[in-house]
Amino acid sequence: MQNQQFAGANKTNTSLLSPLERALTPLVLPRIPSWLETYHLTMLTLVWSLFIIVFSYFAATNIRWLWVVSLMILFQYLTDHYDGKVGKYRNTGLLRWGYYMDHLLDYLFLCSVIIGYAFILPERSRYQVLFLLAIFGAFAVNSFLAFSATDRLTISHLKLGPTEFRLALIIINTLLILFGKRYMISGLKYVNAGAVVGFCYVVYQTQKRIWQLDMQQKEHETHRNIAVAKTYADTTDVYVFTGIADVIPTVNASNGLRIS
Repeated sequence: MQNQQFAGANKTNTSLLSPLERALTPLVLPRIPSWLETYHLTMLTLVWSLFIIVFSYFAATNIRWLWVVSLMILFQYLTDHYDGKVGKYRNTGLLRWGYYMDHLLDYLFLCSVIIGYAFILPERSRYQVLFLLAIFGAFAVNSFLAFSATDRLTISHLKLGPTEFRLALIIINTLLILFGKRYMISGLKYVNAGAVVGFCYVVYQTQKRIWQLDMQQKEHETHRNIAVAKTYADTTDVYVFTGIADVIPTVNASNGLRIS
């Protein structure tokens, strides 16, 4: 087991900003301090998530605290994006531990953001916020279920991934600071509706891909069984039936007829 390549160590990311991230990675990795290890970067999500909740609570009375919340989101992006890459670059990564903790803490980060908005928005909007958490949580569940079925971990859908999600949060915070809560309150239901439509599309595409994998496997097994049957038929004895229904076992045709 230790010598097998862990499928969760490799992620498929086709988001809009992923080419830029890949171009910047070789420039950033050598500049990360040597005392900052991969597991330090992973666990820092706990710190950023806690700060997001605290500063969002402050933003309920002074909306300008959202600038600090956006800063915490940026810090979380940096540590989350480079934790696994540092492990690979230095050959110090913990693949299975990193896979487990990284995605568990990503969900904690998502919860901290939703809790933060629940502090800021009026009470009547909290059901919408809770629904938003459920939808984005469903995207994560879909990714992990698809990974268990295909051994391929996809973290972006519809050209949108974790980076675009964090960028959208920073833009939302900026709009809240500049224009107030009114537009977000009225627009939240449209965000939820769009998220539901997007999720349904992703689920459809995912099940279609898994269906095709199953059908390909069935076709492969059918061809294999036919090949085995032909091989078995070529090497087994041939039975000749007489007019009085006696069964006469014979050897293979190349060895002549054996009559009992």
